[in-house]
Amino acid sequence: MSEPLRLLLVDDHPVVRRGLRAMFEDRSDMLVVDEASDGRAALDILRNTVVQVVLMDLRMKSGMDGVTATREITALPEPPAVLVLTVYDTDADILAAVEAGATGYMLKDSPPEQLCEAVRSAALGETALGPDVAARLFDRLRAPTEALSPREAEILRLLSQGLSNRALSRELFISEATVKTHLVHIFDKLGVDNRTAAISTALQRGIIRTE
Repeated sequence: MSEPLRLLLVDDHPVVRRGLRAMFEDRSDMLVVDEASDGRAALDILRNTVVQVVLMDLRMKSGMDGVTATREITALPEPPAVLVLTVYDTDADILAAVEAGATGYMLKDSPPEQLCEAVRSAALGETALGPDVAARLFDRLRAPTEALSPREAEILRLLSQGLSNRALSRELFISEATVKTHLVHIFDKLGVDNRTAAISTALQRGIIRTE
């Protein structure tokens, strides 16, 4: 019988870690060797512990976030696979994780068997994506959009707070005409024709956040 896959759980919620540990250790081919509450703690553990798959939450209330940790882990000399496990499914979150080097991306409400199969795939170096995540990536590939500039993203954030064109111009020290020009570019890039749709699309894609 082969050795069980050695897993590291990284999540800032102890209850979540406890539930995942119970689920994985119910499988004879998996073993949770340690837990961490943030990315920095995970890196410290990996210095002295052999792990094949890291299950990484994306956003943690304090300490190193999941994307930064994924980037640093995958840069190690012999890195384990990083499988992101999160509740966030925006385009921005998914792409950030993949670009950081994550082998897979699963949502926390995935069925247990689906999640365990993703862990096995990640251990083999295979890409593991939840169905909803894969659909979002394919949709984005089929209809790529030009990225917003930092200034355009800032204007969208302020728009979501209810600022008018005049208030935007005062906040950013630019003319109202320049604000209108930025809005035209934003609408074009997002494929929308009004402020409400722009804000809704930006929230959906993770360009701006409500938190």
